[in-house]
Amino acid sequence: MSERTEIAVQIGPISPAAPDALYQQIVNGFKREIGEGRLTGDTPLPSFRLLAGQLLVSIITVRRAYEELEREGIIYRRQGLGTFVATDGRERSRAAKRRHAQALIRSAIREAKEAGLSAAEAKAFVNRVATETLSEE
Repeated sequence: MSERTEIAVQIGPISPAAPDALYQQIVNGFKREIGEGRLTGDTPLPSFRLLAGQLLVSIITVRRAYEELEREGIIYRRQGLGTFVATDGRERSRAAKRRHAQALIRSAIREAKEAGLSAAEAKAFVNRVATETLSEE
């Protein structure tokens, strides 16, 4: 199995039944694999057509995912050569994941406050959930 074929296996499966849009599932899959170091800098990525065929999605879906990843500096394209993981893609991917985690935590705190918890109760609630979740790992 070639490295480009293995990438589809690593980021998949992609499902229309999942809550995120198909392109976002692809973006999230690449961010996970790059952030965890399984796809390293300058690793060549599959063409739009190849990845679309492997994931059973449209070429437009893959193009949109690649464009978002490129905007964030996680991947880069070279005319005539293909698409590659950026040298600092891991750091950029992790930074994006941290920003997303922060947004989720902020949302959770807003929900807790809307559920009637005071600021101190919301903080204790978040700390308790964080402690429970981290102790599970």
